[in-house]
Amino acid sequence: MARTKTITTDDILLVLCNSMKSVLSNATGHSVNYSGMVQKINKTCLKPDIGCFVLFDGGFSGLVILNFNAAAALELYTNYMINMGLPKDELATTHTADEVSDVMGELMNQMVGDFTGVIGHELHTSITQNQPKMLTINKQVLLSIDTNLDRPQARRVTFTTANNNIFYLELAMDKTEFIKLPNFEEREKFDIDALFDEKPDNSVKTTETHAKKPTADEDLLAELGL
Repeated sequence: MARTKTITTDDILLVLCNSMKSVLSNATGHSVNYSGMVQKINKTCLKPDIGCFVLFDGGFSGLVILNFNAAAALELYTNYMINMGLPKDELATTHTADEVSDVMGELMNQMVGDFTGVIGHELHTSITQNQPKMLTINKQVLLSIDTNLDRPQARRVTFTTANNNIFYLELAMDKTEFIKLPNFEEREKFDIDALFDEKPDNSVKTTETHAKKPTADEDLLAELGL
């Protein structure tokens, strides 16, 4: 009998961690890494100085939280904006600036979007996310999913920036297991860049055709013998 493979909550957390690492590293141009140790927690919280959260729903439901201290938020914001081509002297210098919250919200949207895409591809299920919410706070705020979870689980993972500033990812979701059946077929990942690379270049051929085809004015001059 063929053996089946079970994908657990912690496997889903690993996908989320890899999406966070990949998106932040590419967006900021600096390495971002996460700890190989995962902490089991009983509750999820928004913590100072900036707390971000987003809910997702569909094949399974969950809550993702990112907690940044001021130094980590400013470092990621600054590196992202510089990587986008903005001069450093035009950037915000305090974590309470609206620009910092806007950037962190955009980055979180990209990270969770990458996560939902990978989950859809690898697990053949679909989840959707809402718009990330950002809070600049100075006290801890308890946050939970507004739904009934039969067996809720929560995890915390430590992330480190290039300058060794720390921030935390927290995930809360129902205890979930996906069982990969023997007839499970891997989907081919859609690569839009490869699609454009394969598109034939007809620009030269088109130019040559236009060059050989006489214009209406040239036909008229030829008829007049000019």
